[in-house]
Amino acid sequence: MAAAPRAPSLARRLFLLALTFAVVLLTVTGIVLAAVNRTAVERGFDRRIQVYVKLLIADLAGAVDDTSIVVGANLGEPLFELPQSGWYWQILRTDAGRNEIRASRSLFDGRLPNLVSEAAADGPTRSREGYIEMPNGLRLRAVERIIELGEDGDFTIVVAGPADDILVSVRSFNLTLIATLLMLAVGMIVAAMLQVRVGLTPLQRLVGGLTAIRAGEQEHLEGDFPVEIAPLAREVNALIDSNREIVERSRTHVGNLAHALKTPLSVIQNEAAGRDDPLALKVAEQTQVMRDQVNHHLERARAAARARVATTVVPVADVVDSLARTLQKVHRDRDLDVTCTVPPEAMFRGERNDLEEMVGNLVDNACKWAGGRIVVTGAREHSPTSADRAFFSITVDDDGPGLTPTERDAVGLRGRRLDETKPGSGLGLSIVSELASLYGGSLRLDAAPLGGLRAVLRLPAV
Repeated sequence: MAAAPRAPSLARRLFLLALTFAVVLLTVTGIVLAAVNRTAVERGFDRRIQVYVKLLIADLAGAVDDTSIVVGANLGEPLFELPQSGWYWQILRTDAGRNEIRASRSLFDGRLPNLVSEAAADGPTRSREGYIEMPNGLRLRAVERIIELGEDGDFTIVVAGPADDILVSVRSFNLTLIATLLMLAVGMIVAAMLQVRVGLTPLQRLVGGLTAIRAGEQEHLEGDFPVEIAPLAREVNALIDSNREIVERSRTHVGNLAHALKTPLSVIQNEAAGRDDPLALKVAEQTQVMRDQVNHHLERARAAARARVATTVVPVADVVDSLARTLQKVHRDRDLDVTCTVPPEAMFRGERNDLEEMVGNLVDNACKWAGGRIVVTGAREHSPTSADRAFFSITVDDDGPGLTPTERDAVGLRGRRLDETKPGSGLGLSIVSELASLYGGSLRLDAAPLGGLRAVLRLPAV
């Protein structure tokens, strides 16, 4: 038999939703902050280079009028003098087909490659920024500016610095950002767990209250609930009160009907008892049948009313042991061996009289047909969650002749009796099946390991 699909957990669903939101939010936040930081670092690096560009422009403009001025002398950066240091500047004259180059000592005899083609700003001073690749594989961040000095010529000034400086700063920030976001993620996960746990506490109290009502420990849901759950608690209490009123009215109507029918039947039976003709005997016989049927169906109505709102708890072991001792005395002339094994924690959620009637009919039926041995065992079924309805089962085995599969299937038919050769009303197994179904349980018949009939009664537990 395939296992029932597991019901979805509200707490798990809320936690996964909060976790998904946190992951998405922190991921997007990390990507945005990393991009903003990289842009800020590049702009800061570009501003530093722009200072060198302006100093070179000033030196270049002064060198036109005064040949004693050395271009690049005012930069104040020793790395421009150190060969292959990663910091370079280059000035290229581009007017009138000239290709004169001045460069920092760090560039040695090399030349800075051109930036990728990008649109430059309009005006006498045009500038653009970007990355360039050196022949030795070094990646540089460069600022290129075009200046026009009129008759003194047009020049392209390029200042570049190592892109690794940007990369190191970006990596340092990213590592700090990742560590911070991870700590924030852990905090958000813990907060989500606490939020789910605390937020669902009223629902757990509600489930606990319903369990207590089902176990007969209290009659209503008690305590204060949040405004979102309070209407549900009020409706549940109102439903319990309504069902209790229905039960009381049903019991009253059943009692009134019983008195209304018993009096005319008694009159008819008394009138027939005073005569000995065939008609009187037939009337007396049918009157007794009507009395038995009325008692049976009225008892069923009472049981149905009790089963609708069953808040009492009955220890199963006490009932089974008591019935076994009683029936063993009733059938003491047959020297029957009745063995009972029922766990003491098994509790029936219903009326004691109904449990005694169901178990009594099963054990009595086994005593009637058993060859000498009867075994009664009880077991509590495992419920997946505390919110699911719990059940227990009572198994009655005998070593009698048993029933055929066809006869076992016919037991549930209304009014069908299979024990007409034995004393009693002959409705035993049918009554058990009907009462069990009223409580949401069932009766199953099978072949017993002892050779006779096995009856498995399944009823709601606490």
